[in-house]
Amino acid sequence: SEFQVTLCLTKCGAPAPITPPEMTGERNAFAGIRVLLAEDNELNRQIAVEMLEILGAEVETVENGREAVEAVCAHPAFYYDMVFMDVQMPVLNGYEATGQIRASKLEAIEELPIIAMTADAFAEDVKQARLSGMNGHLAKPISIGKLQSALSDCIAWKKKNGRGRFFSPEK
Repeated sequence: SEFQVTLCLTKCGAPAPITPPEMTGERNAFAGIRVLLAEDNELNRQIAVEMLEILGAEVETVENGREAVEAVCAHPAFYYDMVFMDVQMPVLNGYEATGQIRASKLEAIEELPIIAMTADAFAEDVKQARLSGMNGHLAKPISIGKLQSALSDCIAWKKKNGRGRFFSPEK
């Protein structure tokens, strides 16, 4: 595993640190966005939750693919604005879980953005994510900038198409 840690420390009497560029003006930019995070590794889950919450997202978590399918299917359309799906998980892997979610025949389920989160970052892994019904692919280690970009893409699509909890076709 590889970890990247950014610490913003202030030396007594020194000027305040500069905010990392990926965070500039975006703290809490996604307030009210509800995401489901499917991640079996506790440390990875904690890190992703912390970053998503810094961005302002509401985060619900599950620990395997079966729980992800159950969580999505237990709620009405557009309850979740986005799903971040680990690929290598017990019970059901991320590809299998995505396939079951897409096959659930829930209202507008094809519009739910599901993004793969995996250490598998080769072109064939990205292709397999798409073929399984996922809308995108984030290679681990996950950064706050990658999450911010994925959330921005989701919001832009929903605004453009007038879909979701925040947008209605009349607007």
